Amino acid sequence: MSSKWIPFKIGQPKKQIVSKTVERDFEREYDKLQKLEDQTKKLHKDMKKSTEADTAMSKAAVKISGDLLSNPLCEQDQSFLEFMTALDTAMKRMDSFNQEKVNQIQRTVIDPLKKYSSVFPSLNMAVKRREQALQDYKRLQAKVEKYEEKEKTGPIMVKLHQAREELRPVRDDFDAKNKQLLDEMPKFYHSRIDYFQPSFEALIRAQVVYFTEMHKIFSDLTEQIDQAGLTDEQRERENEAKLSELRALSIVADD
Repeated sequence: MSSKWIPFKIGQPKKQIVSKTVERDFEREYDKLQKLEDQTKKLHKDMKKSTEADTAMSKAAVKISGDLLSNPLCEQDQSFLEFMTALDTAMKRMDSFNQEKVNQIQRTVIDPLKKYSSVFPSLNMAVKRREQALQDYKRLQAKVEKYEEKEKTGPIMVKLHQAREELRPVRDDFDAKNKQLLDEMPKFYHSRIDYFQPSFEALIRAQVVYFTEMHKIFSDLTEQIDQAGLTDEQRERENEAKLSELRALSIVADD
């Protein structure tokens, strides 16, 4: 009965391939980049939602002022027509400045965030290739060790030589990938400051310009409509008095 040869099982190598210090440094740097990727994606998503909300608010304000301007009361009351015209003009000016702000934020913040996020898939792929190279290195190192432990017969020495020759380029490949990532991951992480600082400065400038214009617009609007000079409390009491008069009408009286 002939016996079939079964190759020995290759396990983990006894030799430490990567020092604990190097592996710890690698994991620390990669963890920082993973968090940076998550934060960049979240910021990009939040900025998009913010500008979409700003646009929706601005468009809604224009629609409301337009609806008020088309109210039949404007045809009957010249004073109310003037107030609503002033409001509609203010809302359209607000919408115009808001659109400028949104467009600027899109160009200077949202688009750069998206471009920055697009780099991470390549980085993650490089880390995966490094991990694959490490596994190949470990597998071949374990294979060499197995042959080294066997009796030094002619065939075994041939196989050992072949295993060492097979190991050499794989080890060099891993060392190159490992060194490149250890050198470049910290550089990439620290580059975020120089990359994002202009974007965040542009964001602040856009907000400052917008709210400065809003202050002017609403100051002008206040001067146009606040002719009576009433306080908010006085207006509230006046509205309550008028509402009481309406409630006194028989058509709205409680049964």
